[in-house]
Amino acid sequence: MQDNIKMAELLLPHIDKTPDYYENLYPERNLKEGARVTRVAPSPTGYLHIGTLFTSLVNRIAATSSEGIFFTRIEDTDKKREIEGGIENIIDGLNRFGITIDEGFVSGTEEKGDYGPYQQSKRAEIYQTYVKELIRQGLAYPCFCTSEELEEIRAQQEKDNIRTGYHGKWAVHRNITFEEAKEKVDAGLPFVIRLKSPGSEENKVIFDDMIKGKIEMPENDEDFVLLKSDGIPTYHFAHAIDDHLMHTTVVMRGDEWISSVPKHIQLFRLLGFKVPKFAHVSPIMKLDGGAKRKISKRKDPEAAVHFFIEEGFDALCVVEYLMTIAASDFEDFRRANPDKPYTEFKFNLKKMSVSGALFDENKLIDVSKNVVSKMSGQEVSEKITNWAKEFDTEFYALLSKDENYTKAIFSIDRDCAKPRKDIAKWKEAKDYVSYFFEELFTPDYTLPENIEKQDAKAFLTEYKSVYNESDDKQQWFDRIKELCPALNFAAETKAYKADPSAYKGHAGDLSTVLRIAITGRRNTPDLCSIMKVLGKDKCMERIDRIISVL
Repeated sequence: MQDNIKMAELLLPHIDKTPDYYENLYPERNLKEGARVTRVAPSPTGYLHIGTLFTSLVNRIAATSSEGIFFTRIEDTDKKREIEGGIENIIDGLNRFGITIDEGFVSGTEEKGDYGPYQQSKRAEIYQTYVKELIRQGLAYPCFCTSEELEEIRAQQEKDNIRTGYHGKWAVHRNITFEEAKEKVDAGLPFVIRLKSPGSEENKVIFDDMIKGKIEMPENDEDFVLLKSDGIPTYHFAHAIDDHLMHTTVVMRGDEWISSVPKHIQLFRLLGFKVPKFAHVSPIMKLDGGAKRKISKRKDPEAAVHFFIEEGFDALCVVEYLMTIAASDFEDFRRANPDKPYTEFKFNLKKMSVSGALFDENKLIDVSKNVVSKMSGQEVSEKITNWAKEFDTEFYALLSKDENYTKAIFSIDRDCAKPRKDIAKWKEAKDYVSYFFEELFTPDYTLPENIEKQDAKAFLTEYKSVYNESDDKQQWFDRIKELCPALNFAAETKAYKADPSAYKGHAGDLSTVLRIAITGRRNTPDLCSIMKVLGKDKCMERIDRIISVL
């Protein structure tokens, strides 16, 4: 025991605190019983991945459903892979998608909460304090193996068909004495600190995963690294300390970490911590040649959340879609509660897919159309303008020229009982409304097959004299019907269907001619409203244009 204490002082002489100091500094949270404390702990090594957004959403909704806390923690112990602006990319991305952060990093530069710092690179002293205590207890030791020596061990294990790793007889410094360690330290040799695992692969670890159910695995017997030679902890050790001191109740993360759970449970127990619950989220999958595979950073543009932003999918649309693949009963909730925010959904981890939900862009588009259809004209106008400012400067210049005109465009067939569901993403809007801007107007004057050019010209010529900008929708259509008899068109569709040979067509056909004249296309929102927004002068000008073409 005395040698263990001396070893601890030899290896970490600058650490003068004990674990009790931090236990008192970070007391239990004052939350109601059953409240979940969840977190997302990304590494700042790149863009915000769809998997990180999905896991963050699940953590957020699990905390919300239990009146708990959701916090962010930056796991930046691997400085070699860190990129400049990585924290901002991830946290700002979460904010952009409405993932409310209660604690931790709330922006790229700001953190809040009483359990910080929320950045692992700033918590080195905390980790070293707990490592020092493990050394005192004889549960950790220094390892002076070089990378070449470790590679030799691995090569020999592979040659002998033995499980690779630093365990059993292969753990060459497991029983190093204080004197041996001191000699090497005094010689300036670098070292890592490893756990002295008391486990045996013959024993089993059984835990109840909140998503995947009961899991049984061999106990950890590997003396894995706790502190690297630079004094920075490995993920395994850092997350155990952090989740204990931050009082995380559910460690919810990607299922690639399942294989590490035996190490983590062992660590929690050896440190005297309560083992949190685990919930391992299956990856989002994609069909590729009929087979399912994980969405790939290398192969799939939608792996990066920026893809959805650039395409113009509204943040709420993406989140609503992710909720449908996060919980099998969310769509039932949405049908029963069409106007409630998704945050009121009572989330149950048992309703998550065990094998991985399939990303379906068609389903995303359907969900998106529904969400956008419920937005006000003002909201859609602002969102499209903001998107265009970032991604389509030509379109932005047109939209920002007259805000009232832009709002009127996107208010057509909106704010009503049955709004149209044309727009799924803001990128589509430019084509959708191009006929409102002369700079974008490229009409197709192809007439319906049953309409002769001379009849179209005659109708349009007559219509110019009867159009009244103040007419409501019914009055507007009645004027078209009034012109029908003289042109030998049926005013009522049912009359035409009763005897098609008696007429050249019906009022609906003539309204299509007018639609083509005004918008250059056959399918648009309400034409009466479109003409009001364009104004009488512009409408007459376009009617004259098609007459001259015909």
